Amino acid sequence: MSVKINVYNQKAENVGTLDLSDKIFKVALNNDLLHQAVIAQMANERQVLAHTKTRAEVSGGGKKPWKQKGTGRARVGSSRSPIWRGGGIIFGPRNERNFKKQLPQKMKQKALLMALSDKVNNGTLVILEKLDMPEFKTKTFGAMLTALEKKVLNNDRRNVLVINDQKDEKVKYSGRNLKGVEIINLENLNIVEVLKYKNLILTNEAVKKLEERYK
Repeated sequence: MSVKINVYNQKAENVGTLDLSDKIFKVALNNDLLHQAVIAQMANERQVLAHTKTRAEVSGGGKKPWKQKGTGRARVGSSRSPIWRGGGIIFGPRNERNFKKQLPQKMKQKALLMALSDKVNNGTLVILEKLDMPEFKTKTFGAMLTALEKKVLNNDRRNVLVINDQKDEKVKYSGRNLKGVEIINLENLNIVEVLKYKNLILTNEAVKKLEERYK
């Protein structure tokens, strides 16, 4: 079994059809697995920035503020005590915290394929015959997206993820300043980006490489 989908050129003209593998583009949706995969990816990308110092790490406080007895005040050994202003922090955030989450490779792969299948089911996947920019031209790239949105996607608000099958500087720099557009290479395909954007544009060659990778 396979899924048939139209293939368009950069002028949004139908140039044929393509059979999509049902093992990649017809995977049943499992919201719990999708949630697990998204949480795991975001946790693994999280940077630990907040860091507080304990009383042992705060500078100063070497000298006893006043003598132990005879002053009428409470005894204290250091001005870097946590109860003093400028003292160490108790149970504060530390930079050695670990937010990493482990998820089996097969589960991550299946979640990604679910996200791709969902684009097909919702009619928000567009297959391009090829993506080729003759020059660094944002206007040309924008005109291509506008044509696809009007004739294929029927969009009123631009929200597109473009996945190219190879690194192409002209494509990258032609579309990077357009609002609501993200361009990534196939090697960087991930579930968070696929779910973040409503519409997905794949090149014909990218589909073939996906099918080779996940066959």
